Amino acid sequence: MVGKNRSLTPKESSTWTGIFVGLALIGLLAAGGIGGTLVQLPAMQAMRQSAAELLSLDSVQLMWFITRASGLTGYVLLWLSTVWGLVVSSKALDALLHRSFTYDFHEFLSLLAIGFIGVHIAVLMADHYLPFTLSQILVPFLAPYRPFWVGIGVLAFYLTLLVTVTFYMRRRIGMRAFRWIHLSSFLAFLGAAGHGLMAGTDSSLPLTQVLYASTLLVVVFLTTYWATLRLLTKW
Repeated sequence: MVGKNRSLTPKESSTWTGIFVGLALIGLLAAGGIGGTLVQLPAMQAMRQSAAELLSLDSVQLMWFITRASGLTGYVLLWLSTVWGLVVSSKALDALLHRSFTYDFHEFLSLLAIGFIGVHIAVLMADHYLPFTLSQILVPFLAPYRPFWVGIGVLAFYLTLLVTVTFYMRRRIGMRAFRWIHLSSFLAFLGAAGHGLMAGTDSSLPLTQVLYASTLLVVVFLTTYWATLRLLTKW
């Protein structure tokens, strides 16, 4: 009799892997065929046109589209990092998650945000419609397009880098200095929001305006909650 906990042999494992891969390919082909049929329906074409108008997806500039997408993604990740940091500082998740996990996740969000912002910056220099030079990217307020708000975005990026680097320098600089530097993450987020809202080409879209308004309101609420808790603990 075969035991219930018997592991699969290499031959059996490869057989099942082949079956799963085959089923997955069949499912993808079926989904592609169904999707291709549905896209041709008048209702689906109308939905595609509405989505393109709402999200401004009809841009012919591929590089510009990539930098818009990476910029918005970087902003959302920076917002998530800011919100997560406020929640961790308020100890709201201590009963649910271990603090080592919450700190690591906060660090991961910051690094991911920097990665997408890096893509945003790199693609700006590769764009042929309105290319940016390296000095215009690195030095605030030298950009040919809306220099003030692009400069604010550059400063916000530098602050984000500074706050993230101090994750790895806590023991050297001391916790007091680390906390003070970490407070500049608020300025980084506000600068990123101002940059995106005033310099972003998507700022006139209703969906983008809702995004910026909702994220700002959440940060204001959590900041007020965090500051109130600190005042109460001191009293």
